[in-house]
Formats: sequence, C-alpha cells, structure tokens
Amino acid sequence: MDIRLIEISPINLNWSDWHKWEAFARDARSDPNGIILPDEPGVYEARLVNTEERLTIGKASNLRMRVKQGLVKGKVSHSSGKDIREKENTALVVIRWATTQRPAAVEEELHRRYVEVFGKLPKYTDRT
Repeated sequence: MDIRLIEISPINLNWSDWHKWEAFARDARSDPNGIILPDEPGVYEARLVNTEERLTIGKASNLRMRVKQGLVKGKVSHSSGKDIREKENTALVVIRWATTQRPAAVEEELHRRYVEVFGKLPKYTDRT
C-alpha cells in the first residue's frame, strides 16, 4: 500500500463584518445600503443577531451568486436558503463572508469546529 503524508498549509480568513440579511437583497448598484459581494470563491455564515449559533455555514465558488442570488433572493438553488427564508425572521438574520481559494477545505474545518462547540451542524446545514 502506498501511504503518503499530506500536509496542508494554514488558511487565513479575513471575515467581513456581519451585515443584515435585507442589505443583501438590495441592488448595490443603485442603493448605497446594498452589499457588494465579490465574484470570488469563499465561505459564509448566517446567524440570528446576538447569537453564536449559526443557521448555516457554506462554501461558494462565487460568493455573490451563492449568497445574494441563492441564499437571500432564492433566484438560484440553495440548500438552506429556502428554509431560512420560510422559517426565520430574516430581519434578525446577519451574514458574513471571507474569500479563500480553498472553500471546500475551509467549510469542512468550520463545520468540524462548530460541531466541537455545539455538538451538531448549524440548524440548516445537512452535511459537510
């Protein structure tokens, strides 16, 4: 059997501030209160204001499409977006993001750390 050690270098995340859900629904091209997300790969988290538990932790090959168009607006398929839009008071939901060239690896590690603290995945996250 050929066994090799794989060493993965650290990944530094520069998280954005937390922003209100409704700011993502605004068109940032014409509304100064809208959020401009990068067309880059990354990870994101959504939670209710003043809580540490997350509603979802996800990855994206394009943060703008995944978060704005999928999670918030529902214009493209999103595994937890529909449930959050239907079951939560989105006026109380905040979202943050970080760009990374390795979103799958980062999402997996964020899920692992979350389970260590809370004993389960975020409320609307089904799998890693």
